[in-house]
Amino acid sequence: MKLCVLGDSVAKGVVYDEARRKYIFLKDSFINLFSSGRQIPVKNLARFGCTITKGQQILEKQKDTIMECDYTIMEFGGNDCNFNWEEISQQPERDHSPAVPSALFKNTYSAMVTQVKKLGSRPILLSLPPLNQQRFFDWVCKGLNRKNVLAWLGDINYIYRWQEAYNLIVFQLAQEHRVPLIDIRKIFLENRHYGELLCLDGMHPSRKGHALIHSALTDLMI
Repeated sequence: MKLCVLGDSVAKGVVYDEARRKYIFLKDSFINLFSSGRQIPVKNLARFGCTITKGQQILEKQKDTIMECDYTIMEFGGNDCNFNWEEISQQPERDHSPAVPSALFKNTYSAMVTQVKKLGSRPILLSLPPLNQQRFFDWVCKGLNRKNVLAWLGDINYIYRWQEAYNLIVFQLAQEHRVPLIDIRKIFLENRHYGELLCLDGMHPSRKGHALIHSALTDLMI
């Protein structure tokens, strides 16, 4: 069996190292744990900051790679639903669009799933890990006008609700295309130590979070 991975920093295994105060690539990411534990070849095409539109470009360039893989894990949405917080801070009275509007997100993701199937690989979708809205708000507001950002949001929980809307799109796609979905959001929310599963930035899964995703992937694949 061979695996391919398309996605953003979550799939790439990026975590925030508090001691070093920077983002690093986690050696024990969920993909690396799965690959090394079973000697399964993995081609990880995920990219830090990747949106679904960038992911589609990668897919076009890597068709031959995907054709050789039995499964293609797909994980998108976190960057797509994000906003330009500096612009919001400067002009909270204006309307602001996310990096990728929800309709474009769904249509592009749907086209990618179809294309992966046509290439002979079987897609597996991952839901979005939940945000810790307070940590996320504190993180993106560094050096910005927090009052302006909050005024635009209306309330801090809007961050969570907005991201949840994109997560629901992923579920819709899994149903429409009849492909497996690993609901990492559910297993995070059910965990009593939920706060430990996310990094200081409130959005990237921590080392413990990756271990939990690895368990869910193992349950599906074995």
